[in-house]
Amino acid sequence: MEKKNQNLPKIYIADATEENNLIEYFKKSDNFTFLGASFDGQKVIEEVLAKKPEVLVMEVMLANLDGFAVLEKIKELGAQMPKVFFVSNLSHTGFVTKALKSGASYFMAKPVSPEVLESRINEVLFDGQYQNENKQLDEKISNIFISIGIPAHIKGYQFLREAVKLAVEKPEIIGSITKKLYPTIAERFETSSSKVERGMRHAIEVAWNRGKIENINNIFGLKIYNRNEKPTNGELIALIADKMIMDI
Repeated sequence: MEKKNQNLPKIYIADATEENNLIEYFKKSDNFTFLGASFDGQKVIEEVLAKKPEVLVMEVMLANLDGFAVLEKIKELGAQMPKVFFVSNLSHTGFVTKALKSGASYFMAKPVSPEVLESRINEVLFDGQYQNENKQLDEKISNIFISIGIPAHIKGYQFLREAVKLAVEKPEIIGSITKKLYPTIAERFETSSSKVERGMRHAIEVAWNRGKIENINNIFGLKIYNRNEKPTNGELIALIADKMIMDI
């Protein structure tokens, strides 16, 4: 049954209805008005025109018309275009590029965490507020990285910054670094989990070789590390994320 609260963002899901955790998640969500779901591209067009969702979550491969054709048809008909989030098993770079060029706001490879998708949707819907908060968080994280000697030009810097942001957004992810955190970052940077892990470790080693361990202890107010005792990736991410959360 559709939710009737008109103040909530309206969402439609163009994907298979069987065994779809996204559909069940948004049906039960208190943050969205769920308008329905269909795996038929032609029906998706009809539903978007009739129900005018603000958010369209869509698989690339649909029956009758694929997701790209659906977007083109909506544009041709001059309808109000919802914010489009592609979620698909087809995660080749070419599909991602085509999706974004066609006007999609985001592309996520399956399996997709409903919570992470909701977070991405909120980032897009509330872009101004999110960008301001995100910029402030980026600046705080960057200041800490500079203080402890992690140079901005190495990949590990970017991986660690993204990891801290994820841990601030979803603290429980720290408990699933290998299974969730590394793969999530790898997907965003189009690389592998092993390269993410190695890049982070290299960044920490660079910081320790620069000998700025005392700055780390000063930042956290505890003498927890010395030159011969480096934190693991997870430990450093958790420490910085906790500080960010406390400073919010």
